[in-house]
Amino acid sequence: MPVILSPLASLQQIANSPSREDGIPEDIEEDLRAYGCKLIQQAGILLKQNQVAMATAQVLFQRFWYVTSMKQFGIGDIGMGALYLASKLEECPIRMRDLINVYDVLLSRARHTLATSAVAAGASSSSTPFHYEPMSYFSQRFYDLKDALVVAEMQILKRLGFNVQVQLPYGTMINYIRVLGLADVEGVPQKAWGYLNDALQTPVYAIYPFPTIAVACIFLTCRQLQIPLPEEPSHPWWALFDADLEDITSICGYILRLYRPRSEAEKQLVMALVSKKELRKWLDMEQQAANRSRG
Repeated sequence: MPVILSPLASLQQIANSPSREDGIPEDIEEDLRAYGCKLIQQAGILLKQNQVAMATAQVLFQRFWYVTSMKQFGIGDIGMGALYLASKLEECPIRMRDLINVYDVLLSRARHTLATSAVAAGASSSSTPFHYEPMSYFSQRFYDLKDALVVAEMQILKRLGFNVQVQLPYGTMINYIRVLGLADVEGVPQKAWGYLNDALQTPVYAIYPFPTIAVACIFLTCRQLQIPLPEEPSHPWWALFDADLEDITSICGYILRLYRPRSEAEKQLVMALVSKKELRKWLDMEQQAANRSRG
């Protein structure tokens, strides 16, 4: 029996994820997934991690939410655990203390943004600049974050069945671009590479095989740059790489949804729901509002 190196979500998990079973709207789940991956990327850059480790962490983060609900674990904790685990998998380990400090800075800055927005909405006073106060390594806050990190890493391994092998499509996509004769076309490799990076904020790496993702990014790039490629029904260019048009367009849809305009209220809501406690509180408020409207 062949070993599946990159386990993919089942159709049932895709249609009805654990978070949606717990009443979390699909658009909120997508935005929380994207925001969690942004935090991983920002933390990785501050920690000077390599891109492979950051990408691996984001793929593990996306897979996790197909077996677990966001109502059970916060995206901040799981993102921190995913980056810590990925740094070990890619043999570029980071110190637990450094990771905790970086995530604390990022989350503190998000809380400051929310507080500043609330003040600005109620008064016309100018906003105060963000100032971070480093925590003591012997403080309760540090130990709480350390415990959350250890638990998050353990839960990722446990709930994914220790199947944490991740294959990334970067090299495959470059080979496909060369086969199509697009390697020397200005803007194509760079734009397609950018779409691969952006796709990490979506669930596509947990849904589709990585060669199909590479084809979809080339497809989207050529459409954006208006570069014609053979698309006759009898022999379209993507058939050369065993990709299906329906899968390609679905992946493109996930990526393009990242760029949809969002109001300030929507952005602030996502930042406010980083912890499971705040998410549960928001769900309770939404449920109470729905009950009042029905009554």
